[in-house]
Amino acid sequence: MAGRLANRVESLQQSDIRRFSAWCARIGGVNLSQGVCDQPAPEAVKAAAKSAIDDDQAVYTHMRGIAPLREAIAAKVERFNGIKADPETEIAVGVGTAAVFSSVVLSLMDPGDEAIVFSPYYSYHVNLLKLLGNEVRFVDTRPPDWRYTSDELAAAFSERTRIILVNTPANPSGKVFHREELLEIVALAKKHNVWIVTDEIYEYITYGQPHVSIGSFPDAADRTVTISGASKTYAVTGWRVGYAVAPATLCDKIGVVSDHLTICAPAPLQHGIVAGMKLPDSYYEEMARDYGVKRDMLADTLRSIGFDPYVPEGSYYMLAGFEPGRFRDATHATETILEEVGVATVPGSAFYRDPKDGAHQLRFCYAKKMADLEEGCARLRKLGNQATRAS
Repeated sequence: MAGRLANRVESLQQSDIRRFSAWCARIGGVNLSQGVCDQPAPEAVKAAAKSAIDDDQAVYTHMRGIAPLREAIAAKVERFNGIKADPETEIAVGVGTAAVFSSVVLSLMDPGDEAIVFSPYYSYHVNLLKLLGNEVRFVDTRPPDWRYTSDELAAAFSERTRIILVNTPANPSGKVFHREELLEIVALAKKHNVWIVTDEIYEYITYGQPHVSIGSFPDAADRTVTISGASKTYAVTGWRVGYAVAPATLCDKIGVVSDHLTICAPAPLQHGIVAGMKLPDSYYEEMARDYGVKRDMLADTLRSIGFDPYVPEGSYYMLAGFEPGRFRDATHATETILEEVGVATVPGSAFYRDPKDGAHQLRFCYAKKMADLEEGCARLRKLGNQATRAS
């Protein structure tokens, strides 16, 4: 090969999530690995996108999204999140939350700046931070309740810290940050003059523990970027429509960076999401109940085969531990389960600051049609409660 690759991609690899999903597809297995959310989108959302296509809504949009969508987001975040935002100056729509997050990081951080991230973490957050030349300092959270220690959090801040990243409800742990934890984060961010970036894509999927947006606190309003999107709420992960809510000066830069990276989110699909945001509260309540049933079904299945599920407070992911010695490590467990019963999971080690912390854990995703999840659980039960496969 002529020339060399950039240093920034030298250690970059396909995620375990993608790798095991592809393996699962090749063998026709049940994918409990990637959060593809392969359920039907609401009819109103699909109809609005189809209508927009028929109406030739096919040109570039405003770099921060179509006005009706920004207005719908402003109404939603005031009603649900407790955040007041001007749709003209404080909301930026982008190509999914991953691209929005990249635009936020590029707007706030210079190469070598530090971000604080809670471990276990969503791998795309950390990989994007590193790809963009930033450093990561981790704060550990521990099962089963995914608490962190205040001393460790305070010690993570340095003179190079530019952002603290909060993912609530969290992927992969399902942790929903409590009000007291969020207030502690706000106080430290204010003390160290640090931005708070919060990814709240699973905000509607909680089980008893209420979702609280850190940007709703008065002391956080001028230093918080709230990221969310349509993918999980409306089961349209492939549509790529996400957004950021931020103070106006920063939001302008997020929009400009997003324009340079991706121009705009797909025009007709933005119209589809406007229709989604007009759905009644009963839609969101039913969605959460449905996921609660699926969560409990998967947890019961995992217990029956000797796993220890860390039942989540939110999101549609579940980490589960297995006895040391049953498999060599998490990767061996993932490969064995895929080979023996055709169910894809993700090694827990893929999500931790120290991979050893997840060496005896797997992550399962239950954002599946009920029939598919039932099939996945039936296959998992074929594993039995075996003491060891480590040889």
